[in-house]
Amino acid sequence: MSFDIGFLIKNLISTMLMPLSIGLILALLSLLYLYRNQPQKAKKFLIITILWIGLLSYRPLSYFALQPLESAYPQLEEIPKDINYILLLGGDKNNRTWEGLRLYHKIPHAKIITSGFNGQALFVKQLLIDSGVPAKDILMQSQPKDTKEEAIAIKKRLGKTPFILVTSAYHMPRSMAIFKTEGLNPTPAPTDFQKENLFASMPSGRYLKKMERAWHEYIGLLWMRIKY
Repeated sequence: MSFDIGFLIKNLISTMLMPLSIGLILALLSLLYLYRNQPQKAKKFLIITILWIGLLSYRPLSYFALQPLESAYPQLEEIPKDINYILLLGGDKNNRTWEGLRLYHKIPHAKIITSGFNGQALFVKQLLIDSGVPAKDILMQSQPKDTKEEAIAIKKRLGKTPFILVTSAYHMPRSMAIFKTEGLNPTPAPTDFQKENLFASMPSGRYLKKMERAWHEYIGLLWMRIKY
């Protein structure tokens, strides 16, 4: 129970540090000063809020945030010898699951390990079965709640046995750092590249979401440097 509370606290802190949450806090401060009849301070915080949300929803900034993460590892083409396991961190129909499926067909006797809390591992397993992968070639890790727990679980399952790690390109640098910290031997197979560009556009929630993905990864990498 205490572990679950710790997990919830960690996620709450992470959520509060996200760009949109920070923007909402700034907006609330503006309302607070307005309620206290301090219009000048209210205006300042309102302007800061608009600039904060507007800039972080701007396409070029999301590109600059994601590009260093996504360029850290190229798509896997040359598969190392003697690798028989493919670990899918999470999964979705259009990206990670299909990358795992692509690699599965290139590796004789491969086993795919699906992962993801709250039914995601089972969901991905069913996607793979529907795509023609025999159930005997699919293993599941349905208990881990985050990447650190995934690394601990795969360590118990495979030890130092090499495996292919499939996850979104922006998440791969932090994933590799966590897995290597546990003494594991993953080969990165990034997918789900966001394919941003530098062309200007109007601010959009789509780009804010991409910025939040990058932001989350940088916070995680910073925490790893502090912790380790």
